[in-house]
Formats: sequence, C-alpha cells, structure tokens
Amino acid sequence: MTDHRTLANAIRFLSIDAVQAANSGHPGAPMGMADVAEVLWRQVLRHNPRDPEWSNRDRFVLSNGHGSMLIYSLLHLTGYDVTIDDLRLFRQLNSRTPGHPEYGYTKGVETTTGPLGQGLANAVGMALAERTLAAQFNREQFPIVDHNTFCFAGDGCLMEGVSHEVCSLAGTLGLGKLIVFYDDNGISIDGDIRGWFSDDTPARFESYGWQVIREVDGHDALEVETALKTARKDKLRPTLICCRTVIGFGSPNLAGSEKTHGAPLGDAEIQATREAMGWTNPPFDIPEDIRNAWDAKTEGARVQGAWNQLFAGYRGRYPELASEFERRVRGDLPGDALRALDRAIADTQAESPKIATRKASQNAIKVIARLFPEMFGGSADLGHSNLTVWPDHQVNSVDNPSGNYVHYGVREFGMCAIMNGIALHGGLLPFGGTFLIFMEYARNAVRMAALMKQRIVYVFTHDSIGLGEDGPTHQPVEQLASLRSTPGLDIWRPCDATETLVAWKEALSFKGPSALALSRQGLANQARDQQQVADIARGGYVLMKETGDLELILIATGSEVELVMAAAAALGAGVRVVSMPSTSRFDQQDSDYREAVLPANCTKRVAVEAGHPDGWYKYVGLNGSVIGMRTFGESGPGSEVMRHFGFTVDHIVATATAQ
Repeated sequence: MTDHRTLANAIRFLSIDAVQAANSGHPGAPMGMADVAEVLWRQVLRHNPRDPEWSNRDRFVLSNGHGSMLIYSLLHLTGYDVTIDDLRLFRQLNSRTPGHPEYGYTKGVETTTGPLGQGLANAVGMALAERTLAAQFNREQFPIVDHNTFCFAGDGCLMEGVSHEVCSLAGTLGLGKLIVFYDDNGISIDGDIRGWFSDDTPARFESYGWQVIREVDGHDALEVETALKTARKDKLRPTLICCRTVIGFGSPNLAGSEKTHGAPLGDAEIQATREAMGWTNPPFDIPEDIRNAWDAKTEGARVQGAWNQLFAGYRGRYPELASEFERRVRGDLPGDALRALDRAIADTQAESPKIATRKASQNAIKVIARLFPEMFGGSADLGHSNLTVWPDHQVNSVDNPSGNYVHYGVREFGMCAIMNGIALHGGLLPFGGTFLIFMEYARNAVRMAALMKQRIVYVFTHDSIGLGEDGPTHQPVEQLASLRSTPGLDIWRPCDATETLVAWKEALSFKGPSALALSRQGLANQARDQQQVADIARGGYVLMKETGDLELILIATGSEVELVMAAAAALGAGVRVVSMPSTSRFDQQDSDYREAVLPANCTKRVAVEAGHPDGWYKYVGLNGSVIGMRTFGESGPGSEVMRHFGFTVDHIVATATAQ
C-alpha cells in the first residue's frame, strides 16, 4: 500500500512542476501543507468529484489562496474535471487554473481567495449557513444538512484584521463544524515573521471560545489524523488545529526559507528535491498506483448515494420541506413573490408616504421576509439605525440556530466577508447593513462579492452630508462613485418609498450583489403614473416631462430629486426631470431608451447629487453642470449643511439659468 508521504509528494511535485512551467507562482505553501491535505482529503473530507454541487458536501476553503496549486493538485488527483493539461496551463490566460483560486472557473473551488483572511471569513459564513439550514430543515432521523467546513489559513491570514473580526464571532456563535488548519510555518514574504508577528495565536483563539489543538506536527500523518478526530468530536466550538510545518518542505537548500514562497524553485533545486524525496517520475507524471489511491470518485458516489436515500425518505415524510429545500439550494425565487412585490409597489405609490428611504427599506424588508424565507439579515451594530431589523426577525445564536438575523457587532469587513460565504454556501439570501461611509471598512469584501457574482444586498444608510450633525467623519462623499466604478455591482440610491421597494425587488432578482444607498431624512413620495413606476427598474426615467419644447434636463438621485422637482417648477415650461436611482441599470438599457430619456439634442443639463460629481459628466456632457461635493462635509443640522454646500432650489435654478 502506498504510504502517506508518497501520496503527499504527488501534491508537492505537481505544484513544483506547474509553478516551474509557468515561471510564476507559490510552491512553498503546497509543499508545506501537502501532508495535512493528504490526510484531510483522503480520510475525512466527504465530497463527490462527479457532482461538485452536491448540497451536503463538506466545504474546503484555501484561505491562503496564493498556494493555489495545492487545491488544483487535490482536485486533479481526486477526480474532478481538472486535467493534467489544466495543470500544465497554470496561470495562463483563460485556463481553468488561474493564479489564485477563482469561484466559477474551476469545479471544486468553493470561493475566490487570495486577499488574505477573507477565505477564512468565507468559511465562517459557510459554517454559519450550514448550521442555520440544519436547524431549519433537519428533522429527527433525517439530518439532510450535516457537513463540515474545513479551511487552511496561514500566518498572513491571521495577521489580517478581518481574521479577528470573524473568528471572534465564530466563537461567540459556537460554530462547531468549522475546523481551521493553521499553517504555522513562521515565514511570510519578507522572511521570518518573529520580527512582526509575535502573537500567542493559540491563546488568542482560546479567548474567542475555540477549541485549540496545539503543536501538531504537520508532517506526521498520525498526529494530523488524531487532531482531526479530536476536532470533530466538539460540536459546540470551532476548532483551530495548529500545524507546525516547513514551507517548501523537501527542498534541500530552500526549505524553511521565504525564497520558496513566491517563486519557482529552479531546475537545479527541483532535481535536488526529486532526489531528496525519492520522486523519480518526470514532470506532471503520476504513477497509476498513486493515482488509484487518490481517486475519490467511487467513494464520493457511495457517500452521496447514501445521502440521496436519506433525502428520498425525507421527501416521503416531509414533501413540502423537501421541495422548499431544493428550491433554496438551487437559488430559485419563490413562485409568486415578485408578483406580490409588484402589488406592494403599487400600494406604496398609492399611499405615497413621506419617510426616510431607510424606513422605506425596513417596510420593504417586512414584506420581503414573509415572501422569501431564505432572507438572512444582519447589521454591523447599527440595526436600529440602518433599520434592518423587522418585527418578526429571530436572532441567530447558539440557543436559536434557526434564526434569520445576525448581530455582527462592529465588524463591517467581517460581516460582508461572512455574507460572501453564506451566499456561496447556498440556501440563504444574505443582507447586511451599515452606514454608507463605513462601506470603506468592507470595500474589498464587496469587491469580492461582485467578482464572484453572489446575490447579496448591502443596506448602506446615512447616504450623504444630509445626515448632519455627525459631521465629515460620517458623511459619505466619494463612496457612491467608488461603488459605481465596481464591475458587476448594482447601485441604487432611491428618492422615495416607491423607488426603494423597486430597488429591493431588483436586488432580489439580480444575479450579483446590490447596494442600496438610503437616506436618514424623510423624503416626499413623488407622483407617478403606472408606466413611470414600471420604468424605475430601468435605472433612470422621466419623472416630470416638460411642457412645450424641451430646453433643460435636470437629473438627480435620492434626496436631491425632491429639490430638482421644486427647481423645475420654479423654472417653468421646457424643463424635464430625470430620476436616476441606478446609473448601473440605466447604462444597461438599449440606446433607444437612453435617448428617449436623455435626448442628445438637449445639451443644457444639470445633475444634482450630494456626492462626488465626476461620474455625472457622462450624462450632462462637458458643457453641462454638476452640483455635487468636491470637499468633505461639515458638522451641523442636516438641512443647514445641505444649504451650506449649495443643495437648494435657488442654487439649482441659478445654475440652470446660467447655462
């Protein structure tokens, strides 16, 4: 029988050879963690290479994603659709083995990793989703949701602040099916980490409430096996397995050195490593006995087959629950939910309440939560300001694992990165709130959601200088422009209750992340006919049509729409008002529609938004005017701050008249 070390060496040399062929990559981490990976993937991990989407598979996250050849090697060896030719094309354009693991490119890759710490955060989200769905769907004798989340994380992941945010919360929530392997090799890009990372990591995680298994020799298969058995027995605490490893293990001259972190070993050192490790096979060649020992297709089919039988019994006993579970796992929307939202939109327009759009969002959430049982909300300690809470919400906790709302605490980055993991897991539709300005803490997690095309809704309130007294530290200026520049992210800044509900409806059906920028202050609901209500979903529409010949177009979003409507009335005939709650949606419309809303022959245009102005020139032209924010804000009552910076009817009228 092939021994553990030889099987692990298959990972090592596939990784070494692929990095060398690409003349680019990170061989050190795969070489160092190969022994741990061999035990986990061959003895513990429940998965089926023939069905990478099987809902009850164990999840594996490589948080230190620079070591991507580790996971590509594992996927190839165990039988996923990752061929030896794919490994030869490592880091090449359009290959299925990109430089860092990317969700959607490679079957078996659960999340995109590379920005250190975020994979760990995604794993927390996956474990939270598993526990929540288990509590919602499992019944006695039918544990249809019952799997673990495993994660590899290195020193860099644990240096990143997001690791503190998410691991602290994981301990508080008691996510007992989360098992993290700490690749404790003492090396980062700049060398020996003792000069900049002297934390007592085990004590740190013990303080979070984790089970910590210390001083495991990451190159001893028996020690790793024993640690995994201990980890899986504790169902009430997440586990950190601290594995002492050697980066670049097996390299006679470079093992233990930062030189193996991010560069090929070179032909001479690769040959020396082959000789030292007794690996006589040429590059990319895996002997048949080793390949057979790694192949997981038969065992994967057996494990999934047993689950299929369990689920068949579950369906027989609980047919409605089974159908609901399958719908949610597929990511389909409830059958009549969108039609019900259309009725709610019509009712809102008829009632025309004057409320803050954050309050309108809360009203929308009340309706949506009844229609979409998969809704899974939360806030970064601002639930009663963001108004993400609703009367029937249930807080998710150790004592109430089926709850549909998470108190994330003051952890904006952690919240958004965890929501990525929840969305990737499937079965839940996450939304989370914070102030728009604090989006900056979470910026990279929002970007990752867009990169992975995950359906997540961000409730960003207090959307402008109009929030007032908290001053420029809390008043967003450049944030909308930053979000709008993100590919694949839908941004909505609604002007009233009707637009807010439409924005929510569109976010729920959009196959990607959406951000709602919502006001603190109350806003009047605008008059609209049925066609105008329908056109809100197109991102921009004519809210007030000119009488007579078109002479001027006023464009606005959010709280400034009310101002331009008053300015249009003062300016008289020939003025059109365009509300543009979503520039990303408007830009996707066909040219005929965009021309109908913004006719090219009308060049006299003014855009008004209490944010950075640069993005508006593509709508007003170089000769148009933009009333926006070119400086930071000031502290004071919101209405006074708005006047101070020129967001008044008189200033809009004067600007338009001066053109």
